[in-house]
Amino acid sequence: MIRRAVLLLLASLLLCAGAGQAQAAGYRYWSFWERDAGHWVYASQGPSLARPSDGGVQGFRFAVSEDSANAARPRGRADFATICAKTPAQDGRKRVALVIDFGTPSDAPEGEAPPAARTACARVSPDATTAQALAAVAKPLRYDTNALLCAISGYPEQGCGEQVSREQEQKQGQEREQAAEKESPSGGGPSLGLVAGIAVVVVLGGAAIWQVRRRG
Repeated sequence: MIRRAVLLLLASLLLCAGAGQAQAAGYRYWSFWERDAGHWVYASQGPSLARPSDGGVQGFRFAVSEDSANAARPRGRADFATICAKTPAQDGRKRVALVIDFGTPSDAPEGEAPPAARTACARVSPDATTAQALAAVAKPLRYDTNALLCAISGYPEQGCGEQVSREQEQKQGQEREQAAEKESPSGGGPSLGLVAGIAVVVVLGGAAIWQVRRRG
């Protein structure tokens, strides 16, 4: 009887944990950023509406994110002077610096590998949008029927803002942790999260046993 109560308790805990993980999901997509005072800020409008000024810096990052609050920022150099150093100013045109980060292998759709991150300086008309600046230097672009940016320079070949399971996101996190451990090796003991989880199960299991004995 006691053993059965403990097993039922453990099964309930595992089911609850699994349900919480299944509910959460992210999306694989190109996020759009603007450079403001030396920092990346998630753009408040899409690239087809944004009209950067001459000297503006815009960024794109392909990654798996739940929402804009935890979206991954573009990596690499992001200063206008460096990116547009070889693109001289021209009357009647504006220059827009673009940072294009294709993401990591763990962000990539199955069977695809991300190209290396790149920067480009687009010289376009004064009223050009970010989408037009991007098209000038990073074709081919791909959009869906709702004008959502799906691919830059042909990457990825397929898909557009598809939902990604929590298991895939956890795998991505594990890969990051493994990479960090290789850089900073530590002891081989169990993680704090694992120890805490075991402690909770032990406490709840003990409570269940006590309840069964009390009723007996």
